[in-house]
Amino acid sequence: MRYEYQIGWRYLNRGTRSRATAVGAAVSFAVMVAACGYFFAVEPSGWAIVGIAVGGLAATTFGLLHVLSVFTTVATLGVVLGVAALTVVMSVTSGFERSFRDKVLGVTAHILVRKATNDFSDYEQKRQLALGIDPDVITAQPIVYTEMLITRGKGKLAGVAIKGIIPGGGDAVASHMLEGSEAALGVRPAEGEPPPILIGRDLAEKIDARYGDVVTVVAPMSNVDTRRWTPTGRPPRTKKFRVAGIFYVGFDEYDQRLAYMSLKDAQDLVGYGDVVLGIELRIKDVHRAREIADKLDAALGGPPYQVEDWRELNGNLFAALSLQKLAMGVVLTLIIAVAAFNLVSALTMMVTDKIREIAILKSMGAQSSSIARIFRTIGLLIGGVGTACGLAIGIALCLALSRYEYALDPNVYRIDRLPVDLRPLEVAFIAAMTLAISAVATVVPARRAAAMHPVDGLRYD
Repeated sequence: MRYEYQIGWRYLNRGTRSRATAVGAAVSFAVMVAACGYFFAVEPSGWAIVGIAVGGLAATTFGLLHVLSVFTTVATLGVVLGVAALTVVMSVTSGFERSFRDKVLGVTAHILVRKATNDFSDYEQKRQLALGIDPDVITAQPIVYTEMLITRGKGKLAGVAIKGIIPGGGDAVASHMLEGSEAALGVRPAEGEPPPILIGRDLAEKIDARYGDVVTVVAPMSNVDTRRWTPTGRPPRTKKFRVAGIFYVGFDEYDQRLAYMSLKDAQDLVGYGDVVLGIELRIKDVHRAREIADKLDAALGGPPYQVEDWRELNGNLFAALSLQKLAMGVVLTLIIAVAAFNLVSALTMMVTDKIREIAILKSMGAQSSSIARIFRTIGLLIGGVGTACGLAIGIALCLALSRYEYALDPNVYRIDRLPVDLRPLEVAFIAAMTLAISAVATVVPARRAAAMHPVDGLRYD
């Protein structure tokens, strides 16, 4: 079989070398190396990323033209562009998925225990049960969560999600504080002083509040009898709080709408007494959440208690991200499919061009399977070179984008930086898929070459 690969390489090899393509490849490679050096050693900048991308693509183009024919180079470049684009897009969509998961799980529960009725007063007993259900359970935090209004001065009003917690109970907001600390919620104020509250940075900017300012929280539904849905005749409950801390999660949904206060203060505002909405559990391995949730659900005896893991609590968000990733992957795979059509065209032209050589090989005793193997080898070489170059460019761009931390509008994307998560398994999948498509693309031209009779190529010689 050794001669088949040699013949396949000879058919691909351009033969004559051009000085212009050699100079173009050298200059382009130098531009790419200089851009990489500046980006990683001096300053991460957008222009350097452009230099890496353009330099890498130009060096690949000139390098291929130096070795291959123009038509074969075009077919290979189609694979290069498709693989590079798919690598970058899959890494960015995976980055969004990971970033959203980390942001959400950095603030909210890994597992949430709730009660179907509004009388969850035995929460301390259930909390102790949850702490002992599995060694992976780190904390179990009773919470109150409700929608209210927050205001500071005339015209400074915003909707806010109030979360009542026990200070030091394990809520992750402590790791996101810009000013103040979560411990401030555990310090009871002096007589006549407002109790503490923690608010997000964007919410603070929205109502023009700063660290140490006094804000007012309004419970808008507190003057309505929810059993009969009739007004009670009393004004809504209001309470003043002092901003004892400002946090920044980097997730717009939390930074603009979330506020923390002590569990007791939240219970007083809600007005239902010593009851909670639920118990939030945080665990070491979030991938075991469903397993631990099932164990806890069995220990609680089922209804009226409900146990949900983080996937169920944020099902719509993660389902949308998975669907978006799938859709982008399918669309960009079509680029590789189009490149495969170019590969079919290139091989078909090559079969037509090499008809005399094929006839000579067959007249010398070459089997049809050997002829087919020659052109399958050519197709796989084109696909392999295109895949390798495309992955190299795509991985370089992913590493550069990850270091650059491109700023995003959190009002649109919900996060403030472009996330990139380069996963080895996804890279391997892209490479395997591209090579498989290249192998399929060689079937028709290889069969055509194998079906030729020696007399067809030698008839006019």
